[in-house]
Amino acid sequence: MECCHHFQNEGNVKKLCISIVPIFNHLSQEEMVEIANTSISTKYQKGEFIFQAGEPYDHLYIVHKGRVKVYHLGDSGKEQLIRILEPGDFLGELSLFSKQESDSFAEAMVETEICSIHRRDLQKILIKFPSISLKILEQFTHRLEQTEKLVSQLSLQDVEKRTASYLVELMDGKGEEHEIILPMSKKDLASYLGTTRETISRRLSSFQDKGWIEQTGQRNIRILNVKAIKKMAEQ
Repeated sequence: MECCHHFQNEGNVKKLCISIVPIFNHLSQEEMVEIANTSISTKYQKGEFIFQAGEPYDHLYIVHKGRVKVYHLGDSGKEQLIRILEPGDFLGELSLFSKQESDSFAEAMVETEICSIHRRDLQKILIKFPSISLKILEQFTHRLEQTEKLVSQLSLQDVEKRTASYLVELMDGKGEEHEIILPMSKKDLASYLGTTRETISRRLSSFQDKGWIEQTGQRNIRILNVKAIKKMAEQ
């Protein structure tokens, strides 16, 4: 393990992993250095766990490099993907509010570097910099909204509508014809949308046959008919 921040010359910050995190990047450089002094950096290979269900929540984890998937396992062993985390995202925020065990798994999808801050250190930081608490609550609220939306989609929409809704999210207000890149494999997308990889592939092929999209690679999709996809998502 090594400290998450690096110095180019004496006292000069060359790279500070927490500077890309929304809950910290409003602070001054000196304040971020102070916070970074409490953190450690750990590297994970693809497939390694950052934490598993049943382990205590006692750290805030920040993705510095790489990609992490967070998921539940059902009684049958089926994986339900909750979210994909990329550099600047964080997890483990529940460690701030209670001493409880995790009910999910966090797994590195590629070679990943995680900066972690222990609960006791983070609580001291929040007392000193109360504005961070508000930032964490904002992010926590956003995640609750995303979770509620996903639960609603899984219970009320069929797979075709779920797939269309997800494509609409990835468009994020872009133009009428553009290319998007799936942030996950079709297997993980199927887990996230509560279906199978084969079903996702069939739905995307159906959209392509209708002239709505063009699949230009394993994860690359060119949107050809935004209105049709949005209409399907809203039905």
